[in-house]
Amino acid sequence: MYEVFYKTITEDEQNLVLEESATRMSEGLTLHDLINLDALVTQAKNIVQKVLIEKRIDAEIEEINNLGEKLVAHVSGLEFLMPLFKQDNISNIVINPDGTLRIQKKGQQEFEIIGKALDPRKVNRIVEALLRTSGRALTEATPSVDAKLPRIEALPGLKGGARVKLLHPIITPGKYELPSISIRLYQTAPVRPEDIINWKMAPAFVVEKLIEIISKKARVLVVGGTNTGKTTLLSALCNGGIYPEARIVKIEDPEEIWLDHSHVVTIEARPAPPGSSVPPYTIKDGVDDAMRMSPDWLIVGEVRTGDAALTLFRAQMSDHPGLSTFHAESPEFAVYRIGNLLISDTQESDMENAKSTFALAVDVIVQVGWREDRRQILGVWELEKMLVNHKVVINPLYTWGEKNIKPMSVR
Repeated sequence: MYEVFYKTITEDEQNLVLEESATRMSEGLTLHDLINLDALVTQAKNIVQKVLIEKRIDAEIEEINNLGEKLVAHVSGLEFLMPLFKQDNISNIVINPDGTLRIQKKGQQEFEIIGKALDPRKVNRIVEALLRTSGRALTEATPSVDAKLPRIEALPGLKGGARVKLLHPIITPGKYELPSISIRLYQTAPVRPEDIINWKMAPAFVVEKLIEIISKKARVLVVGGTNTGKTTLLSALCNGGIYPEARIVKIEDPEEIWLDHSHVVTIEARPAPPGSSVPPYTIKDGVDDAMRMSPDWLIVGEVRTGDAALTLFRAQMSDHPGLSTFHAESPEFAVYRIGNLLISDTQESDMENAKSTFALAVDVIVQVGWREDRRQILGVWELEKMLVNHKVVINPLYTWGEKNIKPMSVR
């Protein structure tokens, strides 16, 4: 039997192949080509293979794949982000004006530094690449830009897409005059109830009871602070509690919820185009339109404004079951914050009326947060429909650490 030895391609050979491949790949490359990264990766690997054959350089499949990905990273402008997009255990990537590159891994609360003193030229190329799909520019005139990255099957970390926030150096002063870049990577597959249990976000009996509550068309609001898993839990509850044939209309800004259902329509909010008289399309607009689409279920990714809250609550008070999320650290704070939003953003002028609207529109509040270095369901509460002594009555069904969850009494 003969032993086969494979010659590893040298660094000089890699640079030679990449340089020649980049020249060939850049010729005739259109904006559409650059946006379609799945096709771009395939094209890059084919070009690399041809160059290797012409140069009579032997390389294994793994080396060809790595060269192809490096080529895409360079041509697309994604540069040092490409290796991070290849991982599926990262939830957030940030580039700070101080020249640091940081990541936050799934299930971790803190960021870790993985790079310092970044090359400004490469960071600027990354900005261009991140904005390419939106057709927008980051300038002093438009120093704050929201964008998104599409779902890309060829990159494990981007199979769910991503939300991007970019700030121009004019409003983020720093030593290196770099922009601030924040990339929130979405889940790469639909989240299921068993995932919540396996991640120890909640005991099985809590998840099962929440699914039962939703299956009875209760109107549920998931609350929590930043990065506490509100959308993740919402996705799992939708996938477990809403029957498969339901017509679901979800309204998001931007889209990030994966639903494993056959009849789903997504409405995505958008900002007003810069320098245009075209108005923005808001969450409120989306809920208004959804009400005319005969939905069985309304899903709102996150309620951020009073007019969106009022429109959603009116829909839910007209017996449309719905699930949504809201930024609040407790059910009491959720009532108070939404009441203030209703007063500041709508014609509502009385806090008691605002509280009454909240109580009539929401059946159950689920709070998530960090506990023991892990995202957890911290509590579940049921709301009574009538105010008592001018207050919303919130009855606990479950508190973190308890061994059972009480049944609902209202529905």
